[in-house]
Amino acid sequence: MAYIVPIHKPSSIRYALKLNFFNDEETCLVVAKANTLDFYTWTGDGIVLRSSTTIYGRITMLARLRPASATSDHLFISTDRYLCFTISWDPKTRSFRTESKYVNLTEGGARDTQTVEKCLIDPSGRFMALEYFEGIINVIPIIRKVKGKRKAGDSGHLGESVQARIPELFVRSMGFLHGSKFPKLALLWEDGHQKVHLTAKHLEYTPPGPSDSGSVEFTDTGTVVSDLEDRGADHIIPVPEPVRGLIILGGLTITYVDDTSNATKSISLSKPTVFVTWASMSDERYILADDYGKLYLLELAIIEKAVVRDMHVKNIGTASRATCLVPLSDDHIFLGSHQGDSQVIKVDLHHRSVQPIQSISNIAPILDFTIMDLGSRAGEVQMNEYSSGQARIVTGSGAFHAGSLRSVRSGVGLEDQGILAEIDGIRDLFSLRSSSSTEFVDTLVVSILDETRIFEFSSEGEIEELDKYKGFLLTESTLVAANVPGDRMIQITTSSVRLVDAERGTLLSQWKPPKTRSITDASANDDRILLSVGGTSLVVLDLGAELAVIAQKNLGNDSQIACVTVPSVISGIGIIGIWQGASISIVDLATLDILQTEVVGEPGEASVPRKLLVAQMLANQPPTLFVAMADGAVVTFSVNAADFSLSAKRSTILGMQEAKLQALPRGDGLSHIFATCEHPSLIYGSERRLIYSAVTANEAVCVCNFNTEAYPGSIMVATPKELKIALIDEERRTHVRDLYLGETAHRVAYSTKLKAFGVGTIRRTLEDGNERIKSHIKLVDEVLFDLLDTYDLNEDELVETVIRAEMNDSVEDGPAERFIVGTGYIDDEREEPVRGRIIIFEVDDDRKLKVVTEKAVKGACRCLSILNGNIVTALSKTVVLYSLNYNSARPSLVKRATYRASNQPIDLAVTGNLIAVADVMKSLAIVEYKPGENGLSGTLDEVARHYQTVWSTAVAHVAEDTFLESDAQGNLMVLHQNRNGVTEDDQRRLEVTGEMQLGELVNRIRRTNIPTSPEAVVIPRAFLATIDGAMYLFALISPKRQDLLMRLQMCMADHVQSLGRIPFSLYRAFRSFVREGEEPYRFVDGELIEKFLNCSDDLQSNIAEELGEELDTLRVMVEGLRRLR
Repeated sequence: MAYIVPIHKPSSIRYALKLNFFNDEETCLVVAKANTLDFYTWTGDGIVLRSSTTIYGRITMLARLRPASATSDHLFISTDRYLCFTISWDPKTRSFRTESKYVNLTEGGARDTQTVEKCLIDPSGRFMALEYFEGIINVIPIIRKVKGKRKAGDSGHLGESVQARIPELFVRSMGFLHGSKFPKLALLWEDGHQKVHLTAKHLEYTPPGPSDSGSVEFTDTGTVVSDLEDRGADHIIPVPEPVRGLIILGGLTITYVDDTSNATKSISLSKPTVFVTWASMSDERYILADDYGKLYLLELAIIEKAVVRDMHVKNIGTASRATCLVPLSDDHIFLGSHQGDSQVIKVDLHHRSVQPIQSISNIAPILDFTIMDLGSRAGEVQMNEYSSGQARIVTGSGAFHAGSLRSVRSGVGLEDQGILAEIDGIRDLFSLRSSSSTEFVDTLVVSILDETRIFEFSSEGEIEELDKYKGFLLTESTLVAANVPGDRMIQITTSSVRLVDAERGTLLSQWKPPKTRSITDASANDDRILLSVGGTSLVVLDLGAELAVIAQKNLGNDSQIACVTVPSVISGIGIIGIWQGASISIVDLATLDILQTEVVGEPGEASVPRKLLVAQMLANQPPTLFVAMADGAVVTFSVNAADFSLSAKRSTILGMQEAKLQALPRGDGLSHIFATCEHPSLIYGSERRLIYSAVTANEAVCVCNFNTEAYPGSIMVATPKELKIALIDEERRTHVRDLYLGETAHRVAYSTKLKAFGVGTIRRTLEDGNERIKSHIKLVDEVLFDLLDTYDLNEDELVETVIRAEMNDSVEDGPAERFIVGTGYIDDEREEPVRGRIIIFEVDDDRKLKVVTEKAVKGACRCLSILNGNIVTALSKTVVLYSLNYNSARPSLVKRATYRASNQPIDLAVTGNLIAVADVMKSLAIVEYKPGENGLSGTLDEVARHYQTVWSTAVAHVAEDTFLESDAQGNLMVLHQNRNGVTEDDQRRLEVTGEMQLGELVNRIRRTNIPTSPEAVVIPRAFLATIDGAMYLFALISPKRQDLLMRLQMCMADHVQSLGRIPFSLYRAFRSFVREGEEPYRFVDGELIEKFLNCSDDLQSNIAEELGEELDTLRVMVEGLRRLR
């Protein structure tokens, strides 16, 4: 049984709309990203994200409606299943509200439109026209106020949809014309001979009667323009009154058509292009965007009597390739993009120029990706619980001039402000205020192995290291340094506790342990100091009485002290960790009597408490006790401040070694916890629970809060070699680092040994009106993300695939790291390439690419993989296995075995001697390689097949005899080979053990093996990347949790209403051109499961009762699943 959850939401923007969604005074921009709606507020110089929501379906249409009774606009939404509904904003609950339930406009047997689905509202606001299918237009009347027949509150709502058929099947563009008494629709369409025509039709609507639902008919007003000379014409721009006409955008010309006289006027473009979208800045000015990322200003020269005398078009700049343009003000537009970053652009109409002022990151389309690491480097063992923040994924994103490499990591970001010093061996950091009268800290105490160093910061940020400081002992390592009430400071070292006057810098009091013993651990709050002396004795000092001893107690060698802490949020107690028994105890600071004892780990050397910290993490909730264990786990408890009892025990594995815990105040009485270990994490409270998020500071040793006047809100970070100041995010975000290539990053491979990426790119240019394509192989450094070398492929040769592998391509040196490239040649006379190459590259000492050997092949080399040192290739019709031959001075590739594919292999997944071959039309086949014996050649034999028509896009081996396959309709399938089947046919037939509609086309699936604990609910098995810029984690559910998760999903689907009230089963049901399912089969949607944590307490209790489970058990399980991403 399978589990799927997004770790990076879709970022491609295809649709956008401006409206007053929240209130009448606030301009709102709504953008659609696959199944997500983001609502932004326009501030005058940029946009700010206001809210976001998920729709049960892929969004294909957006439109603005304004009912008469509404105080803000409503939003019309349509999905890829032809489901339409409207939503609004409820200002009282500050949440989204469904105004009209979904209506299904599916037309059985009709063929989908071959162009973008269109949604139009006529200028009079009476009708909405939708084109989903060829030759069919759905017309939805917008109910208007009619005296004596309808209530005023009904005005602006939608009536029932009525279908009308038209003879024009391939409609390139359409638009309602202005100034007509009856709605008039202009159609730009293509006939069977590829000729383009412009036709206008009147919309005639008959309202519904007592026995019918009404009717619609489009009557011809005659062909306005027949057989346009510019066959590239594909956009209509209706021109408002008083002009009353339309503009046709073509590849060679722009034509204006007068709606009254049908007269036309054309201008030629200086260079051919392909326009993709447009936006109106005024009745006379339009911004046009083309396929190459260029923006144009089109101006109409209008003379008296509203006659267009001339048109002028000028290139005013470049930007991302636009999918939509939305005017935000008189001189600002929003550019939504699928192939690059979306942008807010300022348009200077006077100087005819544009300037991007804001960018929204977009990693779509993801053409390929590689998993750079999973929180560990080469040679390390991954032992911690998986979190998506530990995975650094590098994607080949964007297209053509927006093509780039993107390093994507989910986590809390650190933004370096500067490096303070290069210091080795830092053990701890403390920040101090030199005087109680200052609001900001200005002194940094750096504790090293055998000394303490002091740095003082001025208000301007100037730094000075001090040789002595206010009575502090600088010849020893510091355990604790802090400000305490009364304008005083304390410093605790292994030999003494020092209380100093902060103003005068004099030593007020000092306490020392017996000469034969030392202080092994210490903690302090504003009133008390708790010391561990010699690892066996506890001492409590009173800060209000000049370090007077309040209590001391010897616990003996049988209860050796591992760590201590004195909470600041709970008075009167201390907490100690004991080596023996892996336990912690709460002690009374007045007597050191034990109040509570709790075993936190398994008795043994590696499972003992090493660090303790108590902090207030959640408002109106008990404080949280954090226990960092020696084996890398962090155990948490809720602490009852009344009776000091511990409850709600949780354990989270952060690494393999103890984590150092540091509280970072938020300023509202709450704290974040920074845990430094081999996988640094920020622990913070959100949505009534603790969230563990990876931090982008892999080398951090320790940190401290450092809110200085020059660097407000900063933290100080120590690494093994340096000390730096940084700003930290308050919660997890997706961090994207990019290297713009100016070319499509078609394929990406990563070599850990070479510390470099091999990238196959495609460059597109327009020269003298002709499009030219050129391909390269690029070598990119992993650390600096810099381009190291470029290898040019031949003319008309395109890169198809790039992998890395260890190859024995020389007799003496043994296995060596290589990049292997597969290519194909463009042939204008054929649909498919008939030749290609396999090229093996090495990287020399100068980090340059060098060809080791190459092999010409018949057909394009679509995919490559490695099977026991041999190269498996997927050519146009066959799968071929090659081995390296060393008989000559230069190694050569020799064919060893072949397999004839059903149609065309699109992806390969190799495990052992098995090759999973994903076919572009015939789903999946499993092929086994059998080496030849006694001098005979080996064979590739088909041993299993999925006997269904599936347009495959990617495949991965996810478990023994189990494969994950994606198709072109956005479905995921889990296929299993039953080797123990009763008949041979049963053993050869791949059976579907899980399927669901993801809603996005998956371009690439990468298998991953992440060891998990025996109690893990799910086992991560693969990452998926889509054309919409989303990344998903695929996992297999532990057998003992399968039933619970399936029942929880059913409960959540029943209790959580989606916008439009679309059923979850319909949303996630398998759907293809061949068949449709009724619900997802043995698939669990992680997004839906996680919504359990956002439900009210009463609803959570009801769901737990329905499932027959303890509420706390459910919360712990879902919290663990939430940490996956």
